[in-house]
Amino acid sequence: MSEKTALITGGTGFVGSNLCRRLVQEGWGVHIIAIPNDNYTLLDDIKGHVAIHVHDGSTDCMNTILEGVKPDVVFHLASLVLSEQISKDIERLIVSNVLFGTQLLEAMASQGATKIVNTGTSWQHYENKSYSPVNLYAATKQAFEDILQYYVEAKGVAAITLKLFDTYGPNDPRPKLFQLLDKAAKEGISLAMSFGEQLIDLVHIDDVVQAFVAAAERLQSGVVKEHESFGVSSNNAIPLKVLVETYGRLIGKSLPIEWGGRPYRLREVMVPWSCGAVLPGWVPKIGSEEGMKQLVVYGERDKYK
Repeated sequence: MSEKTALITGGTGFVGSNLCRRLVQEGWGVHIIAIPNDNYTLLDDIKGHVAIHVHDGSTDCMNTILEGVKPDVVFHLASLVLSEQISKDIERLIVSNVLFGTQLLEAMASQGATKIVNTGTSWQHYENKSYSPVNLYAATKQAFEDILQYYVEAKGVAAITLKLFDTYGPNDPRPKLFQLLDKAAKEGISLAMSFGEQLIDLVHIDDVVQAFVAAAERLQSGVVKEHESFGVSSNNAIPLKVLVETYGRLIGKSLPIEWGGRPYRLREVMVPWSCGAVLPGWVPKIGSEEGMKQLVVYGERDKYK
């Protein structure tokens, strides 16, 4: 059986690098599209098994990459994620989340690559609506999905969009919740947070990666003829305050949190989207407490012992 070939955008990021690692382990030929001056730290252990293609920003360059790789499946994870944006972020958001992906789709169509796993966000569904963007980032993700729909209908692309919630796991360099809690615990400086009543849908990186693999298998099976969309949810959202208290217990530290020290954000998601279809064959296996325990076991939190 010939080797399957994957082309991954966002492969240098947290989720993308973990997907690269899994596909390498499963015998795929793995190629990533990077940008100039990209940081490859998260790929250090598998860099020799990953082919890197640097995109110069042009459609011609993207077409050349697709022509050379000839991927069986494209995994589109690259995006600029901003929970709140200011005016100077507009160009970067559009280039990263709309233009880049459109160049990718056009190159796929030109080179006969017909299968893509796209990455969306639960933030496209504020208050459980069929579409209501929490922020401009979510709006750009929807804009790309609308463009993707054209390529599905007119160019014969088969697509699955996986809408992610809060992802986490070992070796995550992103400045997210656990990193903020670590810093507060280490420095003993009070961390101002909201009242902590919002529910958080945490999905472990291993479960997220499995969803991408399952989506690729579904595409390769031939059952996907158009554009399918699924929510990658833990199905067990937890109040932020409970989550923080549990984490503090696991690392053995009383976290200096100032609850109510900052207001809720504009369009704060108090209850995560819960209307997403479930990806056939995928079930989350790692609960939030088990996942947080894993962070400790992996040695990332042993500085508090």
